[in-house]
Amino acid sequence: MLNNHAKLMQFFLNAKQVTGRKKLQKMIYILQSLGVPFEEKYQFHFYGPYSEELSLRVEELCNLGFLDEEKENKSSYFQYHYKVTGDGEEFLHQFALDMPDYGKQIEMMQNKSARFLELVSTMLYFHELSKEEVEQKIHVVKPKQKYTEDEIKEAWEFIDSLSVGLAN
Repeated sequence: MLNNHAKLMQFFLNAKQVTGRKKLQKMIYILQSLGVPFEEKYQFHFYGPYSEELSLRVEELCNLGFLDEEKENKSSYFQYHYKVTGDGEEFLHQFALDMPDYGKQIEMMQNKSARFLELVSTMLYFHELSKEEVEQKIHVVKPKQKYTEDEIKEAWEFIDSLSVGLAN
């Protein structure tokens, strides 16, 4: 049980800080899609793949004092910032995790918007479909986002670049 918490803590330690709950959800899903052994179960939701398990684990880590959750008021909504606490680092040192090196992938995702990562994660969610079917599906399940052909092309390129150099 705590092994899954430790895997998330390692992610947060690598990321240094994650801004936004939606971005967090998408980053973990994308890494999981690339073969990083996160075990949270996902289902399709309003903003693409979503894991209730991930939300609960993050809440538990905050309640234990291992993660710091800072809530920023952005006039019409709240934005959340997450980072590991000193107690969280101590907790993590108790585990010997066998995880691939995905630091480069985190850095690449940190530089993208939550909207873009929503597109990428949605495309990965429909991985069993052909490329053309995925692109059609995007317009069906995400009509309000109005993703352009250029954005979809950029997302495919981003997926390819994320897959390169993932060390196991």
